[in-house]
Amino acid sequence: MNRTELQQLAELRIKEARILLDGGSYSGAYYLAGYAIECGLKACIAKQTKEFDFPDKPEEVKKIYTHNLSQLLNLAKLKDKLEADMKSNKQLDTYWACIVDWGEEKRYELGLAEKEARDLYEAIAEPTNGVLQWLKKWW
Repeated sequence: MNRTELQQLAELRIKEARILLDGGSYSGAYYLAGYAIECGLKACIAKQTKEFDFPDKPEEVKKIYTHNLSQLLNLAKLKDKLEADMKSNKQLDTYWACIVDWGEEKRYELGLAEKEARDLYEAIAEPTNGVLQWLKKWW
């Protein structure tokens, strides 16, 4: 999978999340919205690689196969940039706090609250200060 495909997946997953949200499938919407951020962060990581370069540390490469958004943010080398932007943009700060604990294990939860799904979706997809919009600056 390459950077362009990860960018496309991020865009597709957030669109699919909106469809599920509008259809009342809140657990699925929550799950897919989080994957949009995961794919976006992985696109940022992919941007750091150079074609034909062999990875220096195979154990470092294994770390990118996580669903943990904080770990992916660190691997994308964006933690300091996010922290700086959150200081001047309180809405981004609020949105990141809303999504940082997202995890793929939510796919096993039934009856996720509508508010939780809508809040996560907004934090990710809001066109001005949403986390996906912020990530697009770096991918």
